[in-house]
Amino acid sequence: QVQLVESGGGLVQPGGSLRLSCLGSGIALSINNVAWFRQAPGSARELVASMTTGDKRNYSNFVKGRFTISGDNAKNTLYLQMNSLKTEDTAVYYCHVDRLGTPRDYWGQGTQVTVSS
Repeated sequence: QVQLVESGGGLVQPGGSLRLSCLGSGIALSINNVAWFRQAPGSARELVASMTTGDKRNYSNFVKGRFTISGDNAKNTLYLQMNSLKTEDTAVYYCHVDRLGTPRDYWGQGTQVTVSS
């Protein structure tokens, strides 16, 4: 059974930093394409950052230069380092995995990030 468990969300002031983690079980994150999405209230879920098995990383324009996606293969964990946070970054952040070679994909339960003074 595949499980993705996010953690690291919370309340932070504008300009602050947070690091989100996504622990995978039942699936090896390093051999699949992974990504972070977010969804703000009343808005559609949107891609934040992605990383392929070839370590190609892509970022949405609204986080470029502020967020960094990375992984720890030994811990089977995906990270999202978020710096210079803005109030508009407030959302629930989700970890996503595309299982290569299959039509299956998986989502975590999400972790709330609130940026407010």
